[in-house]
Amino acid sequence: MASSTQGIRPGFRLLITFGTAAAGGLLFMFIALPVPWLLGPMVGVLIGSNIAKRYYSWPGIVRNGGMIVVGYTIGISLTATALREIGRQLPAMLLMTALLLVFCAGIAFIVSKISGVNYRTVLLGSIPGGLTQMVLLAEEMEDINITIVTVIQVIRLMMIIICVPLLIFSPLFAGQPAAEEFYDPASASVSASWAGLFPNIFFFAAACIAAGILGQKIKFPTAYLLGPAIIAAILQLFGLQAPVLPAILLNAAQLAIGVFVGLLLDPRKLSHKWMTLSLAVGSGMVLLGGAYALSYLFAAFESVGASTALLSLAPGGMDQMSLIAHEVGADLPTVAGFQIFRTFFIFFAVPPLFKLIFREKKTESSAIS
Repeated sequence: MASSTQGIRPGFRLLITFGTAAAGGLLFMFIALPVPWLLGPMVGVLIGSNIAKRYYSWPGIVRNGGMIVVGYTIGISLTATALREIGRQLPAMLLMTALLLVFCAGIAFIVSKISGVNYRTVLLGSIPGGLTQMVLLAEEMEDINITIVTVIQVIRLMMIIICVPLLIFSPLFAGQPAAEEFYDPASASVSASWAGLFPNIFFFAAACIAAGILGQKIKFPTAYLLGPAIIAAILQLFGLQAPVLPAILLNAAQLAIGVFVGLLLDPRKLSHKWMTLSLAVGSGMVLLGGAYALSYLFAAFESVGASTALLSLAPGGMDQMSLIAHEVGADLPTVAGFQIFRTFFIFFAVPPLFKLIFREKKTESSAIS
């Protein structure tokens, strides 16, 4: 069977994708929606690719480039003061991460009973911030519907990216401080000049790219984000002056990541489309509500701003939540610290824990039978 993209040049498909993304970003900026260069390209490409899938493509290297930019921005925000504050908040990180995962497990149980989809599938689809890890884990386990896991994860991610900025700018957050900041990347990026990048940007760029590639080779979680973040923080702590990136580079990074997320969802591949979509949207809404409730506890106990608390606990991707934190002026080190902690916790602790629990249940069932 001939490929649906046969006869369409890759360069033309890339141009169509970029044009759609740019149009979406400009439209969202014109109507003054929050985080326009992340949300606009994501929504535009989602619609366009589901109308004419064969005309859309986005190389992984472009998305990785966007993640390197975001990783660098996170890294230079991790000053010595910010790192000490993150260390002080480690108990809160563990507690909030555990509460969020327990909440996810409860949601999965209820959704499983209502929908008839087996609990393992819904649970793996509901775990926040670990799309790649959960899909890989689903492939290793029995009785898992990988398509449903992927769709729930993708829709949850899209809902968080769209709803969290709207929620932060809604009346619910009116009059509440964005953050108690150690670093103000939003204002810094506006005033940053191209001339101020040189020559130090060459050292940071080479180090960040190398760290991303190395991290990918050693199977580091979210390698093209965490690798640059870590190396940029280290270089800065050792005294190398880190230049702030101009806003246009951060907008380009948002576009690169937004397009990638927009291309993830293809409803036409679902066998039970409406049931699966309803399942994913419903569980995503409840999960967002739980994160919102937990953010109030976090803000009260740690004395951080409301938007910082929500972005720290929002069950979205670390790159997207960091970008939103940057745009709304939240405390980026705190948001990044919580998201990084949850990423590592999910990457290292959750898969072996799930395998142990499900293996024991299988053994018990075999013994009973």
